[in-house]
Amino acid sequence: MRIQALLDAHPTNAKYAALPVSTSELIPNLDNIAFDVVLFLTDRSHAGFFDLWTQGFNMAVDAASIDLPASPGVYLFKTGEGRVLYVGKATRLNERIRSYFATNPDRQMIPELVARADDVECIVTTTPQEALILERQLIREHKPRFNSMLKDDKSYPYLVLTNEEFPRIMYTRHPPKKASRWGPFPNAKAAKQVMQLLRRHFGIRDKDCRGDQGCLAQHIGLCRGPCVDPDGYPERVRTVKRILDGEATELLEELVAKMDDCSTNMQFERAAHYRDLIRSVRTTVGQHVVSSKLYRDCDAIGFADQGDLAALVVLHADEGVVKGQEVWPYVHRGDIGETVSRFVSEHYVHRRPPRLLLTPTPLLDGLQQWLDERRGSTVEVRTPMRGDMVTLRTLADQNAEIQVSRIANKSSGSLEQRAADEAALLLDVEQMNHVVCFDMAQLQGDERVGASVVLRNGRPAKKEYRTYIVKGDAMDDLRMMKEVVERWIKRQEEWPDLLLLDGGETHLNTIRSMLTEHGVQDRFQLAALAKREETLYREENEPIVLDRRGRVFVHARDEAHRFVNAFHRKRRKKSRLGDPLENVLGLGAKKLQSLLRHFGGRQGITNASIEDLKTVPGIGSSLAERIHESLHR
Repeated sequence: MRIQALLDAHPTNAKYAALPVSTSELIPNLDNIAFDVVLFLTDRSHAGFFDLWTQGFNMAVDAASIDLPASPGVYLFKTGEGRVLYVGKATRLNERIRSYFATNPDRQMIPELVARADDVECIVTTTPQEALILERQLIREHKPRFNSMLKDDKSYPYLVLTNEEFPRIMYTRHPPKKASRWGPFPNAKAAKQVMQLLRRHFGIRDKDCRGDQGCLAQHIGLCRGPCVDPDGYPERVRTVKRILDGEATELLEELVAKMDDCSTNMQFERAAHYRDLIRSVRTTVGQHVVSSKLYRDCDAIGFADQGDLAALVVLHADEGVVKGQEVWPYVHRGDIGETVSRFVSEHYVHRRPPRLLLTPTPLLDGLQQWLDERRGSTVEVRTPMRGDMVTLRTLADQNAEIQVSRIANKSSGSLEQRAADEAALLLDVEQMNHVVCFDMAQLQGDERVGASVVLRNGRPAKKEYRTYIVKGDAMDDLRMMKEVVERWIKRQEEWPDLLLLDGGETHLNTIRSMLTEHGVQDRFQLAALAKREETLYREENEPIVLDRRGRVFVHARDEAHRFVNAFHRKRRKKSRLGDPLENVLGLGAKKLQSLLRHFGGRQGITNASIEDLKTVPGIGSSLAERIHESLHR
């Protein structure tokens, strides 16, 4: 205990000591007491009094010490050091907290949670729906040990419509703050296919283009060209939003009515416009590649778990026909109701809920009203026990059991993934599934090149390897790497978990300053790996001499070194095979022809002296010297 430690550390021959210790550090609940100096008697006869006085400060939390209001809000179980162990929500906080101290708790994790917690805090909200939103934000921020959470939640993509005069559609894992977004989605390939369909059929632009003549995407029919002709573009954007919001059926009915009205009024060009829109909507909806973003009547959620690992499956059904499936791995903490409710609040935060939702267990309080608000109408949430709906629910559970076995086998059987997980533990980060490593190569300033390699889940993703030719006049590896990394960040739509540099602390500081200038320093971890003793440098962290747990970093560095050297050798070989006269400044095609005629061929030019070269018309002294130097270097 803090007070007893101070007593033990103080010399025993003094009668008292004045110690400038903050009161809140010793007694957490006495912040209103106005003193900063505590007097401690060092007579050991008083030690028993101090021990008795401080016993309560290290005790586990108990029901009698908690007084929460009968209001909706969020509660947090915390340790004495302020670490959040669990975040929950409740319609009535006092009744919900009381259940944690029942004689027979309904969840396995409750006894351990109560034993570890030193305090329970609460944040009161106006409605249960606000409590649900606040709970989700706090869980993302604190990542509590006892909460169920989506496994690797940072790796799933979104579809985004930007908040601009002429919105762009984007596929990204880091959505802009003010953009409209749909997702996240577990099937990245299918999400890209939907984006391509929307671009092809509705001409939504995907990049910022202000050219007067339009861009290539416009000329090949992938962009409506709002920078050239903005007429009709806002209507197309609204149509795409309604499709992504799951309102395809209602939208089709409105478009058909408008087409009929225009046709009746003999506005045939306008009617043809609506006809084309109807065709585009039907083509997009008919793909069913990512059913979560398209209209559906029913979602059935299946659940299965193996220890701390769970799989939740969402079957999308329309008129009784299953048209798609999504699989989500989850970190499960033993309470099915909490895991399913947590998943529902995450899954439908950026997509429209269905009319009917089938769940394996009743949802926690507050979720029903939140789902109704998200849809704009009533969402029927059922946990069927009999009837036709049980068949769909059972099918979802069966798929979840298959998927959780596959996920468990995949994670346990992959040596590369295990190495990536060990590297994440070594650096105390959530995951290390996406690593990008840079290395540079040159030979006395000749053929200055760089390269980046990518490791996904510990394995080389060779399709994502990139090579760079240094364009600036930098001759040292440090400035060359700065140029190459700067070019790399300007083209990124997905940020890695770690950007690794082949170098030392100087490389780390230089690249960190450049990232700060571009405002992306907080998007990913940055580290530099020096070959000497395999030392890993990170900002505001002590250098680490890597052992077996850091083999992913060593492998990435070695792979980058191999790749850039192979590219460098290829460039040097190509330059040796080339004609040395092609690189002579001031020697064009006509002067080269004059040389060949004058000396009768290449061998004659090679054997000519500088004085001989100056006799050729158009060849001056300086050019003759450059030609001679190029041939006899």
